[in-house]
Amino acid sequence: MQINNISGYLPGRIVFFLVNCHLTPRPILLTRHGESLDNVRGRIGGDSSLSEAGEVYSRKLASFVEKRLKSERTASIWTSTLQRTILTAYPIIGFPKIQWRALDEINAGVCDGMTYDEVKKNKPEEYESRRKDKLRYRYPRGESYLDVIQRLEPVIIELERQRAPVVVIAHQAVLRSLYAYFADKPLEEVPKIEIPLHTIIEIKMGVTGVEEKRYKLMDAVNPTAEV
Repeated sequence: MQINNISGYLPGRIVFFLVNCHLTPRPILLTRHGESLDNVRGRIGGDSSLSEAGEVYSRKLASFVEKRLKSERTASIWTSTLQRTILTAYPIIGFPKIQWRALDEINAGVCDGMTYDEVKKNKPEEYESRRKDKLRYRYPRGESYLDVIQRLEPVIIELERQRAPVVVIAHQAVLRSLYAYFADKPLEEVPKIEIPLHTIIEIKMGVTGVEEKRYKLMDAVNPTAEV
């Protein structure tokens, strides 16, 4: 690639992105953390540990990753800094684990720790604003989906740079955004993408484009409270 006479912020960012892209086939495995105690309670956000079902999933995930990546020379496990993703990754051995703050769940601000019923009752104007435009709605003192997408830029660039498999264990809003990028989904669809618990989405990039497979390792016993 030859680059000449590049100036300005946006052209510079485009060039930076292009020089980090490649077509080496490698899988990216996306999965939400195992069911958390806050999922069971129906609470938004938080930093709770795993439920009993979540702990079972962490072991099933470790077994799956070991079998799926046993022929790979190297791979890495990426998590957020929240304990439910770290605990989900804990049983996986043999691969380096990297924590990314950029992979943390959407910040629910003043609504963190509440149930959606509590938000509807105590903050009806916020509940209605979010219902009308989930993509652009920003929690008071928190984030919107657009904010999450913006902070994921360095993660996306690093994923594009990787030549070995990566397992990303994160949260619903984050994985919706990452999946939308790789699957080339319209921006307005991001908050509606289905990313179920206890399911692995394998995305494989290569010269023929992007291929996707889904592996459901177990059912979610309890409802989820993630945003």
